[in-house]
Amino acid sequence: MHKPSLIPDFAYDPPDVPLQILHEDAAIIVVDKPAGLLTVPGKLENRQDCLVSRLQAARWDALTVHRLDCDTSGVIIFARTKQAQGFLGQEFEQRRAQKTYIARVQGVIDADSGTIDLPLGSDWDYRPRQKVDPVHGRPAVTDWQVIDRSDTETRVRLTPHTGRSHQLRVHMLALGHPILGDQIYAADTTRNHGRLMLHAETLSLHHPVSLERVSFTALAPF
Repeated sequence: MHKPSLIPDFAYDPPDVPLQILHEDAAIIVVDKPAGLLTVPGKLENRQDCLVSRLQAARWDALTVHRLDCDTSGVIIFARTKQAQGFLGQEFEQRRAQKTYIARVQGVIDADSGTIDLPLGSDWDYRPRQKVDPVHGRPAVTDWQVIDRSDTETRVRLTPHTGRSHQLRVHMLALGHPILGDQIYAADTTRNHGRLMLHAETLSLHHPVSLERVSFTALAPF
């Protein structure tokens, strides 16, 4: 028997904010994505407003390379040519692209740093949830480092070495410290935070034309 979903209905209400372009040249465009905006159009009719459509209204040649979750903010890169798109796609596929995230998580983490190495897979009964799946899951590795602590939460820098769906969210949940404001994995914290406290802070990869390594940063808004 199919289990009823425990995920609250997703009410899509994208923010009405101007584009924040961090860098652009003839090959790439780097943007600071706001939380609450899909990267690409959703399947339902009322989810067509998204970052790539807004960007293409201003830069017609923008092409998708990778995605950030709707509720995640931060650095995201787009290509301006098919050649650049293919090159950047390989940067991510071959794990040459490096990303760091800032997150605020529930509870106080005692240790200063660590690595989470837990395979992840879809939780088919509760989609779009993902779960730790030692049998059928795909390898997933995340480094974490504490930046600051309060009496009730911890601020961490997260460095994923793989790019699984919801990886950071599920890994921190598995550590016992879910990311605050997470509608899917920590719904009881959304009332006080209003958004998922997860932000893509840096992105480093090779430029598709110069082949030099370039880095882009957007400071967390929380």
